[in-house]
Amino acid sequence: MSEVTVSTAHGVLVGRTSGDVSAFRGIPYAAPPFGELRMRPPRPPASWDGPRDATEYGPSAPQPGYGPAMAHLLEEAGPQGEDCLRLNVWTPAPGRTGGSLPVMVFIHGGAFRNGAGSLALYDGSRLAAGGVVCVTLNYRLGAEGFLLLPDGTANLGLLDQIAALRWVRENIAAFGGDPDNVTVFGQSAGAISVTALMTMPDARGLFRRAITQSGAGHHVHTPDTGRRITERLAALAGVPCTTDALAAVAPDVLVAADAALGQEIAASREPHLWGESAGGGTTVLPVVDGVKLPSRPVDAMAAGAGAEIDLMTGTTTDEFRLFAVPLGITHRIDDTVLKGFLAGFGLPADRAHAVYTRAAAPDATPGDVFSDVMTDHGYRIPAIRVAENRARHGAETYVYAFARPTGAADGALGACHMAELPFVFGTLDTSLGDRRPDAETLSDHIRAAWISFARDGRPAPPHGARTWRPYAPDRTVLRIDGDTAAEVHDPAAERRNLWEGRR
Repeated sequence: MSEVTVSTAHGVLVGRTSGDVSAFRGIPYAAPPFGELRMRPPRPPASWDGPRDATEYGPSAPQPGYGPAMAHLLEEAGPQGEDCLRLNVWTPAPGRTGGSLPVMVFIHGGAFRNGAGSLALYDGSRLAAGGVVCVTLNYRLGAEGFLLLPDGTANLGLLDQIAALRWVRENIAAFGGDPDNVTVFGQSAGAISVTALMTMPDARGLFRRAITQSGAGHHVHTPDTGRRITERLAALAGVPCTTDALAAVAPDVLVAADAALGQEIAASREPHLWGESAGGGTTVLPVVDGVKLPSRPVDAMAAGAGAEIDLMTGTTTDEFRLFAVPLGITHRIDDTVLKGFLAGFGLPADRAHAVYTRAAAPDATPGDVFSDVMTDHGYRIPAIRVAENRARHGAETYVYAFARPTGAADGALGACHMAELPFVFGTLDTSLGDRRPDAETLSDHIRAAWISFARDGRPAPPHGARTWRPYAPDRTVLRIDGDTAAEVHDPAAERRNLWEGRR
């Protein structure tokens, strides 16, 4: 390993080169969002004199971590701290290409409550080795980042992401990246964020392409729900519902209040009061405040927002099994409960039960079918709606379905939420990774597809597929299995049609 330096707008950074890739970690893209800046939009970082070490990750945003059922599957973020608005850059050519390489900026998931750009799962070395500049970042989480505050401030976590993209636009050429060829990609909450960014006026012009993995534009809070959540959280924290009072609460107390509110929501007898939160006790989501986020992103896209941005979107085929299996949900669902859930979603319960049961594996239990329903509701149907809305405005969207089961939990999770991430980053030795003999080959193909999309908006068909055409007009989806990938006509069209009345 050797040291390497890059000059940015705020000072000189000293990173480390290993092989053909240089890494710069823990770079501040905004001032620490605490003290006088707590619960305020991000401000530019302070400049520094002399070289600054950029070989270690910075602190993670305050967060609760995962419960026992999930902790053995999901990587916890590193040490938390106030100076958490940091990003990391991997590049094959720091300062040597005149800013010509495509740039890929990743926004992590974690239900808007957990995660960090520093997780081993998101190491950008392998992507950078493929000829891009890869950036990962932290943003404010939980109540710090996604309350609708009493003074009207909202979506601070999204504003952090925009601040990071502005930093990229201003500085990435020094790392060999082209500021006019930026792709934002994210998974889960990160994908919901990317979809929101595509429709936010403040983000316009900061990126050219987007990849959304297992998250789309319908999971947001209305202003009424946002206000109700803020009022209840303030009460649980024991303070008046004012911005100044909330900003004075210790971060760990606010995290605990947020967790307590999540438990209340999950047990609520009136789930309609909590909007999109009701399904899993999630307190925090982007809020349609009418200013920074003018409308629900999927609706904005229906009106043409973001049509100028190239998009690739997709899901895994067994998304919800990551949650249902470890939490024991699949064992608690019978046919009666399943039909109740279907009716609760506004579907014709008997018909939907018949369609989902017929589409399931022959030995599927009602709990397995429930996971299929939740996968469609939370992930697959929203992604398809985004593609359909864009098609009406002549915007092409490449859609994939990742169907290779993860080897974690003895295969019980199937192709669950997050299963594609180790293949995208090439981090196959992480907790949800894959050590089977053909995994490296599949990962190489998937990274090549993501990189080619970042380069020119056309994903290279991975793993033996001959073509990968946009979703419109014939609803083509690229299904990526363990052995191969191939275009298919919307593989769950009958199930999809059940949801047509629910927009």
